[in-house]
Amino acid sequence: MKVSTEWLSDYISLDQVNVKELAEQITRSGIEIDSVEHRNKGVTKVIVGYVKSKEKHPDADKLNICIVDAGEPEELQIVCGAKNVAAGQKVPVALVGAKLPGGVEIKKAKLRGVPSQGMICSAKELGMNDKLLPKEQQEGILVLPEDTEIGTPIAKLLGLDDQVLDFDLTPNRSDCLSMIGAAYEVGAILGRDIKLPDPEKELIETSPSAHDMIKVKIDAPELCSRYAVRYISDVKIGPSPLWMQNRLMAAGIRPISNIVDITNYVMLEYGQPLHAFDAERITGGVIGVRTAKEGEMLVTLDGQERRIEAGALLIVDGNDQPVGLAGVMGGLNSEVTEQTTNIVLESAKFDGGTVRKTSRQLGLRSEASQRFEKEVDPAAVIPALNRAAALMSAYAGGCVSQGIVEIVNQEPEELSIALSLRKLNDYLGTDISSLETKTILNRLKFKNGDLSGDAIEVQVPTRRGDITRDVDLIEEVARLYGYDNLESTAIEGPTTAGGYTESQALRRSMRNMLVHGGWQEVLGYSFIREGMSPKFPLFSEGNREIKLAMPMSEDRSILRSSLLPGMIDIAVYNRNRKLDNIALFEIGNVFESDEAVLTKQPREVPALGLLLTGERQEKRWNAPAEKVDFFDIKGALESLFEYIGLGERITYVADQPKGFHPGRSASIYLTVPEGNLWIGSVGQLHPELQHEVDLDDTYVAELLLSPIYEYAGDVVVYRELPRFPAMQRDIAVVVDAEVETGAMISSIRQTAGELLENVQVFDIFTGSKLGEGKKSVALSLVYRHKERTLTDDEVAAVHEQVVAQLAETFAAELRK
Repeated sequence: MKVSTEWLSDYISLDQVNVKELAEQITRSGIEIDSVEHRNKGVTKVIVGYVKSKEKHPDADKLNICIVDAGEPEELQIVCGAKNVAAGQKVPVALVGAKLPGGVEIKKAKLRGVPSQGMICSAKELGMNDKLLPKEQQEGILVLPEDTEIGTPIAKLLGLDDQVLDFDLTPNRSDCLSMIGAAYEVGAILGRDIKLPDPEKELIETSPSAHDMIKVKIDAPELCSRYAVRYISDVKIGPSPLWMQNRLMAAGIRPISNIVDITNYVMLEYGQPLHAFDAERITGGVIGVRTAKEGEMLVTLDGQERRIEAGALLIVDGNDQPVGLAGVMGGLNSEVTEQTTNIVLESAKFDGGTVRKTSRQLGLRSEASQRFEKEVDPAAVIPALNRAAALMSAYAGGCVSQGIVEIVNQEPEELSIALSLRKLNDYLGTDISSLETKTILNRLKFKNGDLSGDAIEVQVPTRRGDITRDVDLIEEVARLYGYDNLESTAIEGPTTAGGYTESQALRRSMRNMLVHGGWQEVLGYSFIREGMSPKFPLFSEGNREIKLAMPMSEDRSILRSSLLPGMIDIAVYNRNRKLDNIALFEIGNVFESDEAVLTKQPREVPALGLLLTGERQEKRWNAPAEKVDFFDIKGALESLFEYIGLGERITYVADQPKGFHPGRSASIYLTVPEGNLWIGSVGQLHPELQHEVDLDDTYVAELLLSPIYEYAGDVVVYRELPRFPAMQRDIAVVVDAEVETGAMISSIRQTAGELLENVQVFDIFTGSKLGEGKKSVALSLVYRHKERTLTDDEVAAVHEQVVAQLAETFAAELRK
């Protein structure tokens, strides 16, 4: 919000106030001032002049010789090249010796042999933002109103001596999105009274009654608590007064016409957006408020045809046709034009959430919507309406019909809050007295009075909708008391030591283990392109693709149901940049929903994804290159599970998950009290997918983390160093080729029991000597007892049971 100090001084005295010091005080009181802008960029000795005559330069087609009355003893001859200069104009004249922005100094000169005693200036040459000027003033010299007095300093006339404070408001301080709100704030900081406009005294009403000219109806009372209109006839459309244009430009708004400028001026003054409709275009003399139906269209004032979402709030005429988007922008079909003579002036309190939703859906944000979506002051609806009507009467020649036509569904009420002095001082670590607290509240214009005990009853004005609890009042007292005046005190009360939850600690441990193992963590987008979810339906069986309402791009239009599509995109991106050896992991959430149209938030499921491709070892002088394979990624998973205490509870079962290679993939199961729980898959990407994305053999894994969080042991498992010797036995058995080695290992662990310390496969052999469909599996078994030395007989007995169990379960034969 840009706050002109010249405008602000209408409401509060700024005598002997240094603007920079004021900006510092406001910042220290809780509202940051981004900048202080001096509108005068270095203009001196520029005054208003009158062009008495204009003649063509004898030696230059594009130059004119102008005789100018600048209020000096003698008339000035000025050579001017502007196309729009003409006799009879009032213009800015830079006298000899004048200075202009950019270090330009005006001197006597000769242009093509003709003396020139000054310069007729454009807005840009005066340092003004010409884009904020009316379109007809953006090119050529600046033409001033005909009634401007000759000799008037231009800086005073155009408000260039003004200084503008740029309020950087937080969302809760929407009360300062108005000059009056800023005046209340500055008044509280300086401890000065404010003077507000009294539009009812300025307003002159005439017959007939507005009720005879216009009717109001509201079909959505829950979204429009108050809707009021005035009827103004016989207006004359033209430019607004120069002082109003100056103030609008200081606030960053381009003047358009007297009617539009007045609605903008009052919006900036009160924070209450208004809208003027051409009364002749309101069919049936009825204006109403209702919600939009599916598929309705409206051409807004910016000339764009917009499809309106169902539920948006509309302003409609007597035929129920839309004439405006409530709180956002008016319709082109009810626009005020140069031919307009009668005005229906609207002031209302619309639901902020509905305005915000409509604005976001249409990508259309206006000064009005910015204020409505933060909730306007309901008590300002009528004063703002009266103020605008009075200004239209004064500066557009309008006749204001008697009375206001309105519907009120909810009267504004001030909130009453009890403020305890003890609580206030406990919170702030101060000893502020009751009198000092009341003084601060009075500066804020909050009515207050004593309650029983140490409490003060505070009436919060409706303009301060951000104050709803006693702690909000404590903050108000603190900022005006001065944050710098609050002494540092020791923290009192119980404290809780911070720490990670079990899942956070486990997640960090997994991350560290993978990073130290040479894997690189990535953070992928939560969005993927349409059609990728069905390629990896690991966690999303029975669920639907979750489409974004407003995606960033087509490649980011679906919430991910798997980490793998995003990781594949990252691998492709790196591969295209000659980074071929890739080992990535990501810990993040995937999303699930079984609804075609969302009525609740999708479920977020924590997951771990791994991707491995390239070479395990690059080519060297003494060794060939070695490509990664399935057992590299499986080994990484085994190390991870061992590290978090789940190594003996994990089994791998050959499987063919969708998106994976049909012969080089497995499902991963976690043994839990209820049985074996599927927690993810590991394997090579399907060859077709690899070819589609132009990757070499690529291995991936994806795990559900929720069961791992639930069943994992301590992050680090400590074991006592063995004190007794181990005994090792190696066996080689011949089994059918389809027999899974993992199943054999699980059977050996179960049979050998606690005496078995470790079992490991050290060779797998296939060949014609074994017979068709057979393979030889060589295993090394290590036996050890924690508390004594094992005997040969004990180990032999257990080992014989293991061999017998393998023969019985898997038809295994000892290889001879």
